[in-house]
Amino acid sequence: MDAPAFRIWPPLALGVPLAAGLLLTAAVGDPLSIAGVATRWIGGALAGAFVLWNGWTLSVMAANRTAILPGGATVLILQSGPFRLSRNPLYVGLVALDLAVALLAASFWALVFVPIGVAALSWGAIRPEERYLSAKFGPEYESYRARVRRWL
Repeated sequence: MDAPAFRIWPPLALGVPLAAGLLLTAAVGDPLSIAGVATRWIGGALAGAFVLWNGWTLSVMAANRTAILPGGATVLILQSGPFRLSRNPLYVGLVALDLAVALLAASFWALVFVPIGVAALSWGAIRPEERYLSAKFGPEYESYRARVRRWL
């Protein structure tokens, strides 16, 4: 099959720690309150940024007829739009959404668990994708990788 061999499906890598944090907050409460007007504003701004950023990314992917869902075959190395700024723009957006949900829910635990999701995403999805792209596209991907950061 022409697709990366994920260890963890990307939405689960980020979603499971987020859900665990939200459930922990609901079950036992938070040791620190993060509720407040600033938290809601920042959470709202991050949610808006997610919609705009991932919308832009998906439109570039659709215009180039490449796989949109994680695990699909990559037909070319995208280097325009948000792909000029990040090798993983959809994942950057999903991390922003995780932060937004944690802040809007005022869940200390969900916020603390975001780095766990990022680590799981990096280990379980990004690194296998990078191996797949390097094997499939060789020097073209390595050149892109040298120019564009993994995140931002």
